[in-house]
Amino acid sequence: MAPLSKAGTALAELREDLSGAVFAPGDPGYDASRARFNAMVDRRPAVIAECAHTQDVVTAIRFARELDLHVAVRGGGHSVAGMSVNDGGLVVDLRRMHEVTVHPAAEAVHIGGGATMSHLDRACQPYALATTGGRASTTGVGGFVLGGGTGWLDRKFGLAVDNLLGVDLVTADGELLHVNGQDNPELFWGLHGGGGNFGVATSLTLKLHELPFMSIAFVLYPPERGPEVVRTYRDVIEAGPPEASGAALYLTGPPDEFVPAHLVGQLLAGVLLTYAGPEDEMRRLAEPLLAIPHEAEIVTDIPYADLQCMIDDPPGLRNYWSGEYLTGVPDEFVDVFCARAASMPVPTGTQHLLWPQGGAIASAPGDYPISFRDAPWGVHPFGLWEDPADDERVRQWVKDVRTDVRPWASGAVYLNFTGDEGADRVVAGLGAEHMRRLGALKRQYDPDNVFRFNHNIAPT
Repeated sequence: MAPLSKAGTALAELREDLSGAVFAPGDPGYDASRARFNAMVDRRPAVIAECAHTQDVVTAIRFARELDLHVAVRGGGHSVAGMSVNDGGLVVDLRRMHEVTVHPAAEAVHIGGGATMSHLDRACQPYALATTGGRASTTGVGGFVLGGGTGWLDRKFGLAVDNLLGVDLVTADGELLHVNGQDNPELFWGLHGGGGNFGVATSLTLKLHELPFMSIAFVLYPPERGPEVVRTYRDVIEAGPPEASGAALYLTGPPDEFVPAHLVGQLLAGVLLTYAGPEDEMRRLAEPLLAIPHEAEIVTDIPYADLQCMIDDPPGLRNYWSGEYLTGVPDEFVDVFCARAASMPVPTGTQHLLWPQGGAIASAPGDYPISFRDAPWGVHPFGLWEDPADDERVRQWVKDVRTDVRPWASGAVYLNFTGDEGADRVVAGLGAEHMRRLGALKRQYDPDNVFRFNHNIAPT
């Protein structure tokens, strides 16, 4: 840390030089700026730089290097693990950089590093174009893509990172690099799963796909129907086309108009069948699910951008997430998965999810540092609650889900769904066979590990 007088002078210069806003402890707006999506995260950085453009990011990184400050990067979205904020360091906040430019003829989109899925999807919707996005409109595009990126469209269009065409990246020494398959190709490889380890992604370019229709069947059942529902959904997906995706889940009955009042706040089984096509095709696929006695349903065409808002979880709640990928979903697994729902914390926003892979996820070319591509299914225990008194109960339930499914676990990890679960899980997420190559990239672009608030790759 630099001497106080030097730090004060540098902070004054940063306030003067930055087009965006600068906050330090005691400033009006500091607490609002440091607040995170996950209410369990409460950290106090020395400086927050809300950057308005790429040059602001360069300026902020050079400020941090001058004062030997640790750097955390905040994109547009969740950072449930709290990696977008630190104590006593600098936060580079990209949320003001959320512009989206669609190039319909090229079927490509240029996205600011602070954009959310809502910014991206709403911009693309008028052109009937889309790309694989997160399962909520509040997800930040940058971290989502560079961590791999799974969503409702991945079986049809591949993982989000499979659609990555280029990145503008500010490195640890404040240099701006244009990274794509031709320029800095080795770094481009590392960004396919390596997350924020190599710099600040100030913008990304993604491939778009035609998506004239999107449709869903969202069906809620009594919880005792869960095993039948999960098995039926499994069979529908495994026999169906890559346009079909979604999830089987347990949830607390939401206070929505289509949910009978007596079920609000109660444990329910459910299925969300998503389909990258028109309702009539989806309805034929959903017939076995609709034939099971159920309590509520929504079966409809829906704009993709609206689907993305369906299961948004609000900021300011307490979050603890994890996940496991599976080698398969036999009947024995289904029984274990459904039995764990009985202890799911209810009523809370917690969800118990099983979602499919396959299709374009498994068939995409490129030996990228993404370990979960070949797994046919994944489990996501999604802890979301309000009362701190429930902290231990919900966290233990999430851990119990992982323990339950271990006999069918592939060992692969989706790091976007996990917090700090240890170095072994980071290796499992990136692939042990890739770690030497990733470590060499880290040594080349960030030898001092300036960007360490992430699923960290050590310089080697």
